[in-house]
Amino acid sequence: MESFKYRELQQLLKSQIIKGVFKEGDLLPSENELSSVHDMTRTTVRHALQKMEKEGYIIKKKGKGSIVNLKKKRLGLLSFKGFSEVIGSSDEQVSNEILVGPVLQNWPNDFFYELGEEELSTDVYYLCRLRSVNEHVVMLEHTYIPNFGLEDFEKRVLINGSLFSTMVIDYQIEVTSMDQEVRAIKPDKITAKLLNVDKTDPILHAYRKYGTSKEGFFFYSSLFFNTKDYAIGSYFQ
Repeated sequence: MESFKYRELQQLLKSQIIKGVFKEGDLLPSENELSSVHDMTRTTVRHALQKMEKEGYIIKKKGKGSIVNLKKKRLGLLSFKGFSEVIGSSDEQVSNEILVGPVLQNWPNDFFYELGEEELSTDVYYLCRLRSVNEHVVMLEHTYIPNFGLEDFEKRVLINGSLFSTMVIDYQIEVTSMDQEVRAIKPDKITAKLLNVDKTDPILHAYRKYGTSKEGFFFYSSLFFNTKDYAIGSYFQ
């Protein structure tokens, strides 16, 4: 039971920070004080503070203690570059989990972009991935790629986890432009579960149309961003 008590303290302190009880730059009570007030061992208190530091709510400074820090790192996931290219160039730990595909299927009904006749005449490769940074899920990706000369695409292993790199190296197709529409939404039940957020938490939703070096060849993504642990922008800092 003791091993789970850290979560109670973690949630309480996070709530107090969000409500402004502790403000940016404030020093939290010491481990000894928290241990005494909440009747917890110092090990449990330390565990809670470590989790909060990992989530970006505090920074720990030797000789001072735990300082409230709400300045989230910014991920440049709204930029023209792909996820692997943006985050891979930083010191962050990136991971990708393929949930579906690539699998060849029909275009979905009521697709989010208007398609041309040639696109509608062919099947589409569907790829669904979860993208994480430092073990935090930050993006759910649904991507649709028309089957125009993509031989054996369903058998390919994405090079370094990058769709962009795979398209260039295996098919000599380079992404050259991007049209994007972004809005804040409330996630549905499945999306909330995959992003590890509550259904009442706002998330960012982006529709994208990528232009390429191959004339008439476009592919499309519907992206959901979890902004709980990172701010989402057009560059990384």
